[in-house]
Amino acid sequence: MSPLRKRFLMVLATGVLWALQGCATVKSADARDPWEPMNRSVYHFNDAVDTIALKPAAELYVRVLPELVRTGVSNFLGNLGDVWSMANSAMQLKASHTAETFMRINVNTFMGLGGVLDVATELGIEKRREDFGQTLGHWGVQPGPYVMLPFFGPSTLRDALAFPVDMQGSVTQRLNDQATRNGLLVTRLVDVRSGLLRTVDAIKAASLDPYSFVRDAYLQKRQNDIYDGNPPSSFDYIESPTPTR
Repeated sequence: MSPLRKRFLMVLATGVLWALQGCATVKSADARDPWEPMNRSVYHFNDAVDTIALKPAAELYVRVLPELVRTGVSNFLGNLGDVWSMANSAMQLKASHTAETFMRINVNTFMGLGGVLDVATELGIEKRREDFGQTLGHWGVQPGPYVMLPFFGPSTLRDALAFPVDMQGSVTQRLNDQATRNGLLVTRLVDVRSGLLRTVDAIKAASLDPYSFVRDAYLQKRQNDIYDGNPPSSFDYIESPTPTR
C-alpha cells in the first residue's frame, strides 16, 4: 500500500473514530445527524481547505485546459470508474446493469480511444454509478448517522466504512507506478471540483445554512442511488427497508 493511500485511510479512520467518540454526548435536532456540532466543525475545516487549495487548483485547471481536453479527462477517468461500478452491480445481482456497464467499458475503451471519447453515451448505453456503500445499502445495511469526513466531505457511517473498499477496488490502484496512481487521484479530485465551481458558489450564496443544504442533498441522493431513482414513498431513514432485488 502506497504512503498516500495509507494517509487517506488514516484520515478516514480518524474521522470515523472522532464521530464515534462524540456519539454519546452530541445532540441534534435532526435524527439523521446526531453528531451535528462535530460535523459542522469538519464542514468548516473542509470549506477552508477548499478555499485555500482545491478551488484555486480547479479554477487554474479550467483556465489552462480547453473544455474539449477537460471533457476527455473526465471521460477517461469515468471509464476507469465504470469497472468498479460494474463489480458492484454484479455484487448486487443486477444482471442487466452489469451487462450494460460491461458494454460501456468495451465500447469506450476500443471505440473511444481508451475512454477519452464517450461513444457509449452517444449510442444510448446508460452510465451506472455504483459503489460499495450502495452495495451494502442494497443488501439492507442501514446508513447510520450522517458523517462529515475530513477532506472527503459528506458521508454516512455505512458509506465511510465502505470507502476503503472503494479505494482498493479502484482500477487506478492496480497500477504499478505510484507516481501515476497519485497523479490520477489528484487529477480526479481537481476534475470533480472544477465541475462544481458554479454549484458550490451558488449554494453558498443562496442558502441560509449551506451545511444543512449539503447534508439534506447528500442523504437524498444516496437514498435515490441505492433504489436506482425509485425510493419507496414510506422510506424511513432510521429503519430503512431492504431494496427489492
